[in-house]
Amino acid sequence: MERCCPLTGVGSRGDVPRDIDQILMPALALNPDRLFPASAEKRAIARRLYVQVADLPIISPHGHTDPAWFAGNDPFLNATELLLTPDHYLFRMLCSQGVELDTLGVPRADGSVSLSDPRAAWRLFADHWHLFRGTPSRMWLDWVFVNVFGFTQILSSETADNFYDSINEKLSTDAFKPRALFERFNIEVLTTTESPLDALEHHQTINESAWAGRVLTAYRPDPVVDPEFDGFRDNVIELGELTGEDTSTWRGYLNAHRARRDFFRQVGATSTDHGHPSCRTADLTADEARDLFRRVLADAPTAEDAELFRAQMLTEMAAMSVDDGLVMQIHPGSFRNHNAKVLGEFGRDKGFDIPMQTDYVHGLKPLLDRFGMNKHLSVIVFTLDETSYSRELAPMAGVYPTLKLGPAWWFHDSPEGMRRFRQMTTETAGFYNTVGFNDDTRAFLSIPARHDVARRVDCAFLSELVSDHRLGEEEAAEIAMLLTYELPKQAYKLDSQS
Repeated sequence: MERCCPLTGVGSRGDVPRDIDQILMPALALNPDRLFPASAEKRAIARRLYVQVADLPIISPHGHTDPAWFAGNDPFLNATELLLTPDHYLFRMLCSQGVELDTLGVPRADGSVSLSDPRAAWRLFADHWHLFRGTPSRMWLDWVFVNVFGFTQILSSETADNFYDSINEKLSTDAFKPRALFERFNIEVLTTTESPLDALEHHQTINESAWAGRVLTAYRPDPVVDPEFDGFRDNVIELGELTGEDTSTWRGYLNAHRARRDFFRQVGATSTDHGHPSCRTADLTADEARDLFRRVLADAPTAEDAELFRAQMLTEMAAMSVDDGLVMQIHPGSFRNHNAKVLGEFGRDKGFDIPMQTDYVHGLKPLLDRFGMNKHLSVIVFTLDETSYSRELAPMAGVYPTLKLGPAWWFHDSPEGMRRFRQMTTETAGFYNTVGFNDDTRAFLSIPARHDVARRVDCAFLSELVSDHRLGEEEAAEIAMLLTYELPKQAYKLDSQS
């Protein structure tokens, strides 16, 4: 017997009327007071603060979008490849409910795709849309569906094809090409993240074009500083070939980094980014560092040697930042690629990264002993270990001139995570030792949605301080502007770039 939709009384997907507006479906609308306090007094303050920052340009100083999108400005192919397959927030949730990555069209490690029909993947995603109730992903995508594509019904099995066709139709127009969306979203600066082995040809294409959009790169040396990274030794050899340095020697290896950092700076980079498993740093003697380098280039370095080498390289990168001025970002505390089978079949960054406990007090001490009071170095520290906010990171950023706190990150890039961040750090580090918000996303269309959430949460937090008579409303308005726009530009030295 054919199953019927309990809401509409129609049968299988093929029986659904083509005009979805003929069907009574749950409406999709964004409440203008979302994320604001329930208290009428506080909500009114939050509204007044928000209206002053809602339309400010977006500063996105750290992320993982593809610079090729903006270099070529080719149309996005379809809804699945734009919204689903780049977004590990989505398919990690689907995977948790038994949905196979192959059925979602996620590319395998060798580049092959088992599912050739992106519409089928989109339908499967829509069938499971209910899984995202209450999550940041639901909030972000609802924003995209309403404000970018103009939908008025919730995504579901019944609306899946209408969503897919409508999105694809819009993506075929000039108004939905990458550069047009960049301008529509009012993005002032967007930073991507590249390996030292990257030729940065897409960034150079953008820089040489007549387009005014600012798409910067960031120096992410993980493939050539982490002995446990796939292909580490071959990567170090390639680094030497790119720079003309002998990277089999410690001196040549460091000089190769300096050369690539200089190249990245010439193309527009203002920052580096370091995704180490821990925040451990070290300050070895030159002889000790040379001996360690020889060991990690051997066939099978120990786990302790690998960790010590990463620790030493954080300090070496800090020394280079003192010289060349690149802002240093440290993103520790993730057990990356936790599932060996998924890593082997699909490669890195497929949703199986898990937060770990992290010790910043002891881990950062060698680096801070050497550079913590150096006003020429700026280190932005992120964490996935929220227990460290009030206990370690806020007190450290509240006294060391070198340290700044990155925003609530990754798993905590959510309304609740942002509130906790402000609650646990403001009393010790204040606002001025933080760096505003960054979206850290591969999903391009979620950027304005994420920034809108951050602006609303910050305004809600500030409204609490105003209503408690801890801040005047004029001061709160200044801070809202600071967190939204001024701090990220200052922290990432974006005003110095033309």
